[in-house]
Amino acid sequence: MAKISLNLSNTGIGEKDILVYKEQVENIHKDLERRANDQDDFVGWLELPTKYDKEEFARIKEAAKRISKDSDILVVIGIGGSYLGARAVIEALTSSFYNMLPHKQRKFPKILYAGNNLSAGYINDLIEVIGDSDFSVNVISKSGTTTEPAIAFRIFREILENKYGIEEARSRIYVTTDKEKGALKQLADEEGYEQFVIPDNVGGRYSVLTAVGLLPIAAAGVDIDKLMQGAQQAQKEYSNVSLKENACYRYAVARNILNKNKKDIEILVNYEPKLHYFTEWWKQLYGESEGKDLKGIFPAGIDCTTDLHSMGQYIQEGKRSLFETVINIENPASSLKINSDDDNLDGINYLAGKDLNFVNQKAMEGVIEAHVSGDVPNIVVNVEKLNEETVGRLIYFFEKSCAISGNILGVNPFNQPGVEKYKANMFKLLGKPGY
Repeated sequence: MAKISLNLSNTGIGEKDILVYKEQVENIHKDLERRANDQDDFVGWLELPTKYDKEEFARIKEAAKRISKDSDILVVIGIGGSYLGARAVIEALTSSFYNMLPHKQRKFPKILYAGNNLSAGYINDLIEVIGDSDFSVNVISKSGTTTEPAIAFRIFREILENKYGIEEARSRIYVTTDKEKGALKQLADEEGYEQFVIPDNVGGRYSVLTAVGLLPIAAAGVDIDKLMQGAQQAQKEYSNVSLKENACYRYAVARNILNKNKKDIEILVNYEPKLHYFTEWWKQLYGESEGKDLKGIFPAGIDCTTDLHSMGQYIQEGKRSLFETVINIENPASSLKINSDDDNLDGINYLAGKDLNFVNQKAMEGVIEAHVSGDVPNIVVNVEKLNEETVGRLIYFFEKSCAISGNILGVNPFNQPGVEKYKANMFKLLGKPGY
């Protein structure tokens, strides 16, 4: 069982500082446990790894097999939590160039994304890439009226119907939506599309371990049984109320202590390019959960060592309002030895015989030391290896710590009232009836 561990030694936070929050964390823990089964609340994710719908889970795997059999491409239509979690997991657990591999190597459909922007250029480029390839669509929306995915679905539904005819198009459209109501639910019922449910008590940014994330993830060939097993292990481990032992709770407390010390920007740092979209998912999770009531730790992210050559200067010597959380993969799955060169014109023969992972690790250690010396505290989340189980654990780790952290901060981490404000202005400018 691959574990996740937390290192706070480079934060300046002592055990006494952590334990000041003991009673508050225990009260939040009890409140979350009490609310977990309330269908009118948004805490359903808390016990989801053990209480998910097993029948639907089996249907997800069967649907993924059908998609793999009849499609070279799956277009995932959704925005925010409706696609970020799936993309985070797929990119973390498949080849960095998954969509570029020939089908014989890939074995599963390419996963492409739409409905997450309003760019005509993006949609037209995607249509061009699909070309004559066989494809299916998974549209994900609670209501079916969110502008970006609604437009994308209208476009790709028409393409499917023109390409295959209405009847076959119906078999290539998979809908993930509300179980009872909404425009997309109504359309799916009328057309007979296969449907999967977005649970009422699980918000979008916490939904990656529901059908929202699991169908695209399974279609990409990722083992969703192992993903859920990792989340189950995390659910058990992080149900421990002890602030001395629960790394998930300690992370939540540490970031709030740093926030009180005027470190109000958190940068999630990775040294593995496959984690780029995991960072994007994390940014939504914490930004949408904590950014309200004029409060919140601003979530940012960098990919290292790449972004050290663009953002490194600011982090080292800019405004001192930053702290970093580093995801450290202790045992990378791949290795590459650096060979010697007779001419040594690049001056790197001193690295000959060493593995590239060793160089990457030393870069990480050097960066942490430099940033800490520059008054940028560093939290390190150590992950033994990158596989389905550890990614499942990591998802649950950050979800639960976010719930604890938001409550410590004094906000509701499960709503997002500010998201609707721009929409009203946009609809008015577009001339939508009623605005």
